[in-house]
Amino acid sequence: MKVYFIGAGPGAIDLITLRGMRILQDARMVLYAGSLVPIDLLEYCRADAEIVDTAKLNLGEQTAYYARACASNIDVARLHSGDPSIYGATAEQMRHLEQLGIDYEIVPGVSSFSAAAAALGATLTRPEVSQSIVLTRVSARASAVPATEAIAQWAQHRASMCIFLSGPHLKKIIADLSLHYPLDTPVALVHRVSWRDERIHRSTLGKLLSEVRMKDWQLTTLLLVGQTLEKRSGVASSLYAACFTHRFRRATVRRRRIR
Repeated sequence: MKVYFIGAGPGAIDLITLRGMRILQDARMVLYAGSLVPIDLLEYCRADAEIVDTAKLNLGEQTAYYARACASNIDVARLHSGDPSIYGATAEQMRHLEQLGIDYEIVPGVSSFSAAAAALGATLTRPEVSQSIVLTRVSARASAVPATEAIAQWAQHRASMCIFLSGPHLKKIIADLSLHYPLDTPVALVHRVSWRDERIHRSTLGKLLSEVRMKDWQLTTLLLVGQTLEKRSGVASSLYAACFTHRFRRATVRRRRIR
């Protein structure tokens, strides 16, 4: 018997991995967070699977399902939105499973931040613009963010930034970002990326708050920030340059010398 923590992806049912889908098709018990995981994904489940929405269950109640599955020697597919390694609330479940002597496995998924970048047609790392991506959020009732990881601290680097669960906190986030990013820095709000009701709003740091109503961007909303969102020509990577040699390919054009 094993519990599989499966990254369900950002929302679209075809953005789950093949491995995750196959496990879901075989599992006799499926736990999923109904508030975050689209019900359409349950189409992959076997007809006789016991399906449990965990949105209203506490940790102890969820653990009881794992214990019952163990007693019946059946595998459990535990669906989490996006990728389980990012804000997945899986660590505490794993600790309980270890205490019960239940084996588990993590199946990675497509994170909403990468799906948002795809929806925007953006590459979040570009030569001489940003080679780092900050994935962060603000403090909420369920879990606090360490003071050393405050938005204003990260903003000092002016790297590409993806701020999860940002909708209810936009005013504070924009104020903190504006301490370091120029006001003309491109930003994008992405709500429920890859869902049927996906919404996107592009703007700049200085104009965003005057263009949107915060109540329209609650819950599952990402704020992406950085010059990499700007669609314009820039310095190209040398990787595919004709004058660049690496272990798999020799240069076919001589690099011009600067005198």
